[in-house]
Amino acid sequence: MRVLNTSQMREADRRTIDAVGVPSTVLMENAGRQVVAAIDAAFADLASMRVAVLCGRGNNGGDGFVVARTFLERRMNVGVYVLGRAADVKGDARLNLDLLRRLDAAIIEIPDEEVWTHRSADVVTADLIVDALFGTGFTPPVSGIAAAIVADLNRSGRPVVSIDLPSGLSADSSAIPGPAVQASLTVTLAAPKLPLLMPPAEELAGKLVVAEIGIPQSVIRDLDGPWIEVLTPEALRPLIEPRREESHKGTYGRVLVIAGSRGKTGAAALAGMAALRSGAGLVTVATPASCLDTVAALAPEYMTEPLDETHDGSIAEQALARVLRLPADVIALGPGIGSSPSTVAFVHGLVERSTVPVVVDADGLNAFAGHTGRLASREGVDIIITPHPGEMARLVGKSTKDVQAARLEIARDFATAHRLHVVLKGHRTLVVTPDGKCFINATGNPGMATGGTGDVLTGAIAGWFAQLLDAADAARLGVYLHGLAGDLAAAEVGETSLIASDLIAKFGPAVLHLTERRKGDPPR
Repeated sequence: MRVLNTSQMREADRRTIDAVGVPSTVLMENAGRQVVAAIDAAFADLASMRVAVLCGRGNNGGDGFVVARTFLERRMNVGVYVLGRAADVKGDARLNLDLLRRLDAAIIEIPDEEVWTHRSADVVTADLIVDALFGTGFTPPVSGIAAAIVADLNRSGRPVVSIDLPSGLSADSSAIPGPAVQASLTVTLAAPKLPLLMPPAEELAGKLVVAEIGIPQSVIRDLDGPWIEVLTPEALRPLIEPRREESHKGTYGRVLVIAGSRGKTGAAALAGMAALRSGAGLVTVATPASCLDTVAALAPEYMTEPLDETHDGSIAEQALARVLRLPADVIALGPGIGSSPSTVAFVHGLVERSTVPVVVDADGLNAFAGHTGRLASREGVDIIITPHPGEMARLVGKSTKDVQAARLEIARDFATAHRLHVVLKGHRTLVVTPDGKCFINATGNPGMATGGTGDVLTGAIAGWFAQLLDAADAARLGVYLHGLAGDLAAAEVGETSLIASDLIAKFGPAVLHLTERRKGDPPR
């Protein structure tokens, strides 16, 4: 599902009206009716509510006029409030304002703060408030009377339904640029907008509903400009195909996991098991020789390979020649390997000399802090990096706070500059491709903020990469299923008690959930 900014949304409207032939009045009517449908679904006692509809003078206000008219047609108790003078309402919004008047609706003008002070009690004591003040065409921040209205709405404690965006936000940024409505429900039109999906602005959106208003998906797909997309089951489901009857373990790829060091053998085991549970046919965990017995004892399903090690039990540079000879379709590198100089040299050499794709995580990434020029995909050898914000900060020479404040921009800049795929972990994990396309993941929960879940993700992405042979598909599917497995695990054990191995146990149910199959269902 594509995410649109202000100019893209405006162009989508224009193409739908001019090229497809859908009248603008129909789009506005559809928008208002869809908002009403979403409100119907959210509020069981809607018919008995007193509703205040706050409308601006533009198209967002026009959508609000349609909502108010629909409620009045149901003989509901509705108050309609216009920010400014009704005479200043133009275009399709004016048409819908005139239709309201024909129903003898009382239209209250709010031209200044003095009038708002007099009328605000009627609004903030309503059972439900509809925010149709500003939409995607608005340039924040709000000020003056609008800021006073926003502040009073937020203090009211009443449920607020925002149309398209909580008023005060910009469709072009996930920042909170000034005063903005705290919505209980946001019904966004045609496509989601960035501030509804990414922190910190997403916290103002409440529950999010995306409403179809008659803009064809073909129009949305063909728009120029940045490509940002929300990962959805519908988009990812086709990537998981039923297994052929004549398949064997070699059919589903070989993953080589290079992980672990003294005291961090669990990271190697978690990554290896995650690759297996993600469907890889063969998985080998290569780890320092002194760690091998422990890693092997943690699971019988993967193979193990001993590597030369340093005196402190981490991988030595001398292990590189052996690793390059091991059979693999994809390499997962980094969980728990440590940061000794010899290990860092090993990592640099492997990334630069590998002839198969590499998924780099954790200490594998830390090895490139200050050496990012050596971290880049080569012709025919894709690289996926999976940093958490702290690791990303070390790579780009910024603070973690800086990264969190500009997650999308930093991930996109790094992906395009280094010609690789970036999986920036955290709340709303991002997958960014070398051409700058960005995918936002909405699965996952705070219970996954526990040691080892990143190692599980590394293994999962590598496991899917071995089967799909496409870096973007593997990253998108691995991230989505990783979060979904976390959600299924949290539903069973709670967020507080969630541990990394719980995710691995839920990979199977997550795949069944995505493919709409349940245990006991017949094969397709």
